[in-house]
Amino acid sequence: MNRQPRHWKIRGYDSTTVIFERDVPIGCMTEDQLKATLRCLVAKAGLSFDEIVGANAKRRTKLSNPLLEVHRDGPRPNFTCGDNPFFTAIVYEGDKPAVFSLN
Repeated sequence: MNRQPRHWKIRGYDSTTVIFERDVPIGCMTEDQLKATLRCLVAKAGLSFDEIVGANAKRRTKLSNPLLEVHRDGPRPNFTCGDNPFFTAIVYEGDKPAVFSLN
């Protein structure tokens, strides 16, 4: 069985409507760069200047907010950032989510 190249499928949603989609080869971004990209996309798509400042403020201060926190879901790389709009990044192999063994 030939493995197809893996890539990040980055999608942006406004509620359930897809507003952005891009495939990025796995080797083009580190995990940290991917997270930073998700934060930038969320900020560009729907945050005010004040919300962006608060999202980058020191945690547990009056100014801070969680609007640009990136969450990892499950054992496979699956990242989400934002509320609405929100962006996701999932590893795909060809046209399907990649399957990872837990060994």
